[in-house]
Amino acid sequence: MKNYLNFELDIKDLENELEKLKDPYNNEGLSEVDTNKISKLQMDIDNKLKEIYSKLNPWQKTLVARHEDRPKSKFFIDNLFEDFISLSGDRLYSEDKSVITGFAKFNNQSVLVIGQEKGEDLNSRIERNFGMMRPEGYRKSIRLMQLADKFNIPIIIFIDTPGAYPGVGAEERGQAEAIAKSIECSMQLKVPTISIIIGEGGSGGAIALASSSKVIMLENAIYSVISPEGCATILWRDPKKTLEAATAMKLSSHDLLNLNIIDEVIEEPVGGAHRDKNLILEKINLSIKRNLDGFLNLSREEIYNQRKEKFLKIGRSKGFITNSSSKDSLSIKTNVFFNFLNKLKSFKIYLSAGLLILVLLFFVFLF
Repeated sequence: MKNYLNFELDIKDLENELEKLKDPYNNEGLSEVDTNKISKLQMDIDNKLKEIYSKLNPWQKTLVARHEDRPKSKFFIDNLFEDFISLSGDRLYSEDKSVITGFAKFNNQSVLVIGQEKGEDLNSRIERNFGMMRPEGYRKSIRLMQLADKFNIPIIIFIDTPGAYPGVGAEERGQAEAIAKSIECSMQLKVPTISIIIGEGGSGGAIALASSSKVIMLENAIYSVISPEGCATILWRDPKKTLEAATAMKLSSHDLLNLNIIDEVIEEPVGGAHRDKNLILEKINLSIKRNLDGFLNLSREEIYNQRKEKFLKIGRSKGFITNSSSKDSLSIKTNVFFNFLNKLKSFKIYLSAGLLILVLLFFVFLF
């Protein structure tokens, strides 16, 4: 059974009519299938999809990113990689099933695969905690990323989470510290890391694993520091102002590409990734291969520096600094007045030390 979003009701009616036409055993009994009418109706559906999806607003894109039928991390791991060996546990507390981790082969090259998994049905979603990672999930990822770095193995990460789990137990076990450590570990790696945001990229739960050499988004995915509902509740005191919040946050893939937050957008099939999973699978496969090939001639230090420079440049080209490529512009600039105050402070220190020495000499000669 297909699931439809509230702005896809016209598509739902057309596809229901199409299913009836394809069924020779309809309500009127055995009938001949009208292929011409079926072709025309299929064309109408395609045109309607193009019309709707060509002008989606940011809130509608958020709904598409959360679509129940959208391909999840497990789908991509099962179909993109070979010889996947799942690895579990953080060696400190327990296993977190909201993130799938393990080593695999991609085009005969060893890679570490990490995927935030929401689950496909109610039972699996509860088991996976709806893709919301706990501290042990981040610590498991850190452990394996450090292992991959030790053996010079590239890392492929699939991001799909509404955010880190905010439960009491997670906070007691150091959720914020685990996220911070994950970001720190990601930035220190000297192997290529590619993060692909396939659905929701929510809050620090996503950033913890998206501090990568390349950050890629599917066309209808989202990436933001807070959900539109949460933002609307805080700023407007009205959770219904989701459209205004989503627009203001610029959480869509093309907005983030223009801001240089991400590196690439993978175009989706018309109607979203869930309408043609094989096509989006092929596109992601080509993107991973192209990006991994781009790191072949780089040394470990060059990979590390490239990632560091990329994140240091974010937000600088649109701000007060004209030369975003200059490292010198990262240093603190002080004006003449503050320079004078700093010199005066230094002079006072020297003057005090000199006076203290004179007083000591005076007492020495006096006694």
